[in-house]
Amino acid sequence: MRHVIALDVGGTGMKAALVGAGGELLHQARLATGRDRGPDAVVASVLDFAAELRAHGERHFGEPASAAGVAVPGIVDAEQGVAVYAANLGWRDVPLRALLAERLGGTPVALGHDVRTGGLAEGRVGAGRGTDRFLFVALGTGIAGAIGVDGRVEAGAHGFAGEIGHIVVRPGGNPCPCGQRGCLERYASAAAVSQAWVGATGDPGADAADCARAVEYGDPRARGVWQEAVDALADGLVTAITLLDPRTLIIGGGLAEAGEALFTPLRAAIEHRVTFQKVPALVPATLGDTAGCLGAGLLAWDLLTDTTPTTPTDASEATP
Repeated sequence: MRHVIALDVGGTGMKAALVGAGGELLHQARLATGRDRGPDAVVASVLDFAAELRAHGERHFGEPASAAGVAVPGIVDAEQGVAVYAANLGWRDVPLRALLAERLGGTPVALGHDVRTGGLAEGRVGAGRGTDRFLFVALGTGIAGAIGVDGRVEAGAHGFAGEIGHIVVRPGGNPCPCGQRGCLERYASAAAVSQAWVGATGDPGADAADCARAVEYGDPRARGVWQEAVDALADGLVTAITLLDPRTLIIGGGLAEAGEALFTPLRAAIEHRVTFQKVPALVPATLGDTAGCLGAGLLAWDLLTDTTPTTPTDASEATP
């Protein structure tokens, strides 16, 4: 059976899969990155893991993988196949595509940014399936995005497209590690909500999930913290809507797990802010932690086709 290797490399662990031509996950596996042993050990773990997946495919499907895709965090030069920088992995200028291709016996390899790769999957086979233009926004420790156009994700001229978390929504506000002040992710990320809720409660163990639950219970302090985050997020999203005019806006990441506690006030806040702009469909991401692997698999399949695949498999069939 024809298949590809898909790897999603995170700060602490790797998710991997063998992906069929219809987007189906034929085999899944997980492995620690071993980052405590240093950046070279992480690279070695990735290469070994990929080789194990190739061998598994040969044993179980009668042929080696046709291609491989890998998603990594940080700054990525997808065109050159280089993981330029990843703080949580200790990587600088790792020629990961070439190293993987060599380890896999010349198998074609695609390299992608983790959020853009997950966004590709959400847009093509997940929540945005069937739409021509989408914006995927992941609300996690930080905030990042993926701009989808006609089945592809736009990387930008220098690989930085989609960094919506660094739109300034509160000029002169909280300092951001990027060097600016008032960035969106300093107000509307899961980490920012957690920090604000700790400040409101005095409980050092409180987090964004606790705040969301307190909102549902009607806690006025939680409502204040939550609304501040929603307002900041709406400001950033309306800027993006004005620039990009997406048909579908997909929200994922940990903060999106709050469900309608987030989506109901967020829809209202966006609608309140727009004037001439068309409000896109606002939907939650659907693929969960399989998005990165599915996206890496799509990148691999794209290497083997002249045009973007039409993904015949329904998103519900693409998840285990």
